[in-house]
Amino acid sequence: MSSLVPDVAPQLKLIALDDDDLAVISTHVQDARVRICDIIWRQGDKRLVIGMSRLDWEQTLAGETAPRRLAAALRFDRVLSLKSRNIDLAAPETVLELVGIEFSADAAPGGSALLLFSRGAALRLDVECLECELTDL
Repeated sequence: MSSLVPDVAPQLKLIALDDDDLAVISTHVQDARVRICDIIWRQGDKRLVIGMSRLDWEQTLAGETAPRRLAAALRFDRVLSLKSRNIDLAAPETVLELVGIEFSADAAPGGSALLLFSRGAALRLDVECLECELTDL
């Protein structure tokens, strides 16, 4: 008997509270595509949200030949400041490719998260403490 429900990838939800956790999230968002207009900085809420199209690495590692992309959101809380390099806010439809995320600790529990994109683009978040969540939509 066939199911009327289509096959859907299990939704991923990961939370990072330290640099080891963030390394796992970084692996899952490697090669994600991000439109500049999907980078939302809510300074008053100390929150950065980034909408993205990420590769389904689990499916790829399982041997599927056609890569699949999933809609996802990456959220950082307790963000004190946000700085960018080589990101043109006047071109909101520009697509960036996320290479990875690194965390550099300062006075515990704070530090800086660095989101590295291809072609030298980057976002630097200074955070009170590391609180990051990746959720498939």
